[in-house]
Amino acid sequence: MILYVQFALYLVLMLGIGYYSMKKTNTNEDFLIGGRTLGPMTSAISAGASDMSSWLLLGLPGAVFASGLVEGVWISVGLLIGAYFNWLIVAGRLRSMTEKMKALTLPSFISSRFDDKSGVLKVVSTLVILFFFTLYVASGLKGGTLLFAHSFGASEEVGLIVTTLVVVSYTFLGGYMAVCWTDLIQGLLMLAALVFCALLGFIAITGSGVDISAVNPEAFHFQTGWITAISLLAWGFGYFGQPHILARFIGIKDVESVKSARRIGITWMALTLILATAIGLIGIGFDAVTNLPGVSGPDGNSERVFLALTTALFHPVFAGFVLAAVLAAVMSTADSQLLVLTSSLTEDIPFIQKKNDKAKELISRLGVVGFALLAFLIASTDSGTILNMVGYAWGGFGAAFGPVVILALVWRGMTKWGALAGMIVGSVTIFVVKNYISIEGEYFYELLPGFILAFIAVIVVSLVTPKPSEEALQIFDETKAEVKL
Repeated sequence: MILYVQFALYLVLMLGIGYYSMKKTNTNEDFLIGGRTLGPMTSAISAGASDMSSWLLLGLPGAVFASGLVEGVWISVGLLIGAYFNWLIVAGRLRSMTEKMKALTLPSFISSRFDDKSGVLKVVSTLVILFFFTLYVASGLKGGTLLFAHSFGASEEVGLIVTTLVVVSYTFLGGYMAVCWTDLIQGLLMLAALVFCALLGFIAITGSGVDISAVNPEAFHFQTGWITAISLLAWGFGYFGQPHILARFIGIKDVESVKSARRIGITWMALTLILATAIGLIGIGFDAVTNLPGVSGPDGNSERVFLALTTALFHPVFAGFVLAAVLAAVMSTADSQLLVLTSSLTEDIPFIQKKNDKAKELISRLGVVGFALLAFLIASTDSGTILNMVGYAWGGFGAAFGPVVILALVWRGMTKWGALAGMIVGSVTIFVVKNYISIEGEYFYELLPGFILAFIAVIVVSLVTPKPSEEALQIFDETKAEVKL
């Protein structure tokens, strides 16, 4: 009963924020990017929380529990490097350039940057977003399913329905501001949950005499083949192309706030990655002393390790708040992704884009519901792990948009056809490598070749095709002069 009450209070708080945000939302620009008014703290934590999602509390500890540090260390280092350079190279330039171009979404920015009057760049980039983001939202809903099934003994169907309803409700009401403010709360809650779980877990196994390396000889082993190492580090490339993270850069209140946001965001990220990795190791030791139900064994799911540790270590009063952090992680990514999906629907599809602001705001809200239902159907039928589902979508965005965004912001000579080539080559490479290419004995992440080949495609095609208009190049030059690293 305590757990039910705590979850109910938490959900009421999220819905309250959504309702309050609705009162502050007067235009479609407010709904999609909050009128570019949010400060560095909210923008930074929101970007981190929407990025990490259920992968941080479920996928990463589960991978470490199952395979040791080999995945945790290499992926975490790659993500930290990628996130830092994303804030350093992309954030300020994207904030400045999108404002000058009056672009609210990533497809609108790409189209305006190259003065694409044909609309082909908008169409292709929107199709990429619709495909990969629907998969991404489905992975978040899958995380909510694990949470409710573990916490309440509910069926997976009930857990999936509840998670979907909650995320849709407050995103439908408040849009971008609701998403960012709830993400701020959720990001801080996630950090607190990781701190206390790691601390109590470490204390519990310290006095037990358990030897983690004896229980699992691979636990502290992080040396691996060079292809696996580079592929795991390549997760960091994904940051440059994630529309829900780039939306935080577009919506931050000014370029001057970027430096503060970068420091806050990278600090939060480093702490949470270290703690999540540590919890995976602690789970190995704790499971050896006191069996963690539903985690190990032939029918176990290693991605439950954080949930099981929370139940075992915390008093029910506190366990409810910690488990709410998992729900926070699920919602903080799913809500952001739904918002990007509906942003592309209203801002990047020509016949909808021409409608008046009130009509577009209504379509945006209805789009949240529609895409959530589609993600619900995918999550209910897909049997893959959260980590695998996230990896596919993350790689798709990183390869399709990453090289395009970087070069669009730093290279004056990039062209419309170069951008188109980069998006197509990146997307196709992800699909081909994911489904048809593997290296025996190695982890070969499709983002690695996808990002490299797309980068080369952008450069080669741009060198032999006509440059953008002088008006577009003037905005590029003004941004270059305005933004200081």
